[in-house]
Amino acid sequence: MAVVLVAEDDQDIAVILARLLTRAGHTVRHQPDGLAAFEQALADPTDVLLTDLGMPRMDGLELTRAVRRHPDLRDLPIVMLSGHLNPGDRQPIEAGCCAVLLKPCPNDRLRDTVRMLADLGPHSHDGVPGCEALGFAGALPDTPHPAPPYERQRPVVRR
Repeated sequence: MAVVLVAEDDQDIAVILARLLTRAGHTVRHQPDGLAAFEQALADPTDVLLTDLGMPRMDGLELTRAVRRHPDLRDLPIVMLSGHLNPGDRQPIEAGCCAVLLKPCPNDRLRDTVRMLADLGPHSHDGVPGCEALGFAGALPDTPHPAPPYERQRPVVRR
């Protein structure tokens, strides 16, 4: 399927995400901060970048902006997964994220988001940083926006 680069400073969450995405057929690479993830994306082909918001050295917003500024990476699909955002927060979208998911996020929603963006592949943001609304960029206009509050209560991984 896809090569997914996970930028996540919490090792436990990184392991959970890697397990979930690997079971979905993806190859997963992990970096513990935004700067290391940016360097990895430059060095190795990546189909989707999944980033946390709060990380050392370079946070998820800075990482997203750096990716969007770099000519070799600017069309890379980026998903922000964070527990520190409000549903109406537009910063990740304005920075250039294609999708924003709130922790905890249902497993199927995370898998579907990564799969859809991997299937879409690199895509232009038509000169607009980010996309029009929380959810997916214009290439996927019918995709629902972030989960309603009751869905955000489910854990990322059920044990």
